[in-house]
Amino acid sequence: MMSASSSVKNAKKAGEIASILAAIFGEIPWWPGDTDEVMIGAILTQQTWWENVEQALRLLREKDLCTLAAIVAAEPDRIEAAIRCTGFYRMKTRRLKALAAYATGPCGGVEAMETMPTEVLRAGLLGVNGIGEETADSILCYGFGRASFVIDAYTDRISRCAGIAAPRCGLKDLFESVLEKDQYVYRQTHAHIVEYAKGWCTKKRCEGCRITALNG
Repeated sequence: MMSASSSVKNAKKAGEIASILAAIFGEIPWWPGDTDEVMIGAILTQQTWWENVEQALRLLREKDLCTLAAIVAAEPDRIEAAIRCTGFYRMKTRRLKALAAYATGPCGGVEAMETMPTEVLRAGLLGVNGIGEETADSILCYGFGRASFVIDAYTDRISRCAGIAAPRCGLKDLFESVLEKDQYVYRQTHAHIVEYAKGWCTKKRCEGCRITALNG
C-alpha cells in the first residue's frame, strides 16, 4: 500500500506536469471529428502512428464507411482495404465490427449512448472485444465529451520520468484527482503529454527535459 507521503508527492508531481506542459503548449486542437469517427479512430490508432490513422479515415470517408452503421453493414474486405495502412488490419476490422455492433445494437445508436452515465458507458465499452481502458477513455473523452482521463504509454513514461511512484493502473485516478474535473482540461492535458513525449521521449532527449527535472 502506498504511504500518505508518497501519495502527496505523486499528486504534486502530476499537477506540476500538467502546469508545465500547459505553459509550453497552451491551447491546441486535438482529435477533431464527429463521435462515429472518433470511435472508429480509437480502434485504428492502436499500435500505429496517427498519420496512418488519418490516411485510413480519409479512405473510409471516400468509401462511405466512416460511420458505425456503415461499418456494421460493410463486408470485412472493404474495411480491410481502407485500413490496411494502420497495421493489424484484419484484427482491427473485427474490433471495428464488434464496436459498431455494440453501439448500433444493445446501445441503440450513438444518440442513445450520449444519454448513458459515464460509468455505465465505460463499463459497456470495456466489454467489447479489443477495447481496453485507453481506447474506452479515448472514446469517452474525445467522442462523448466526458471527463474521463486517458492514460497511454506516453503518460506512463512521462510519469515515471517525473518520479511518480505509482503503477500505470493508478495513474488515471492520480491525474483525475489533481486536474479540474472538466473534459476540456482532460483533453488538453492528454494532448500536451502526447505532444511533449513525441518531441522529447521518442527522440531520447532526456538531458534538459523539464519533466525529468521533477525527479528529485
